[in-house]
Amino acid sequence: MTAVIFDLDGTLADTSGDLLAAANHCFLDMGAGDVLGPQDAGVALRGGRRMLTVGLERLGRFDAAVVDRYYPVLLEAYGAAISEHTTLYPGAMDAVEALKIAGHSVGICTNKPEGLARQLLTELDVLTAFGSLVGADTLPVRKPDPAPLVEAAARLGHGPQDCLLVGDSDTDRNTARAAGVPSILVTFGPSGEDMAALDPEALLHDYADLHACVSRLAAA
Repeated sequence: MTAVIFDLDGTLADTSGDLLAAANHCFLDMGAGDVLGPQDAGVALRGGRRMLTVGLERLGRFDAAVVDRYYPVLLEAYGAAISEHTTLYPGAMDAVEALKIAGHSVGICTNKPEGLARQLLTELDVLTAFGSLVGADTLPVRKPDPAPLVEAAARLGHGPQDCLLVGDSDTDRNTARAAGVPSILVTFGPSGEDMAALDPEALLHDYADLHACVSRLAAA
């Protein structure tokens, strides 16, 4: 059976609202008010440093030192309100349970710091559904280096030849390619319209179709 490894942000859950709020907390502290809005959901899912960079560029005030200084501030603000607006995508956990019933192992490989990922999954009451969790700081490297994906599979008792990655970005596509495993990219995230151009092994438009998709790729 296959180990199905999920990305978190933009794949299992829409976390953009709480991420944007944490970034705007920083911009407010800089005296700029809310700089990022709902239209920046795709930016949010690129992580804290990317949000700070885009916001400062928008203000005409980009400075790498400011990004470095405010990144811990952003993480603290995010951790203080990590699940205020975050929601799991429709059918996500039903799909996870269907995979487990069919005998597959499930884990998470995310570029969110492991502690924050664990906190979010706990607050969403889904942490125990997953057999492994590898975050941005679990290993010395992060996606698109393949090592975190390989580690997430290994913690489930699988080698990389027995896993696939479900994600929502070029980072996930490149991670899977580097590990030599199939990728399934979801089209319902903020960057969904761009997923086809990444040429994954499969596109997922609805979590109701995940089990069949995994079965097809596993058989291949």
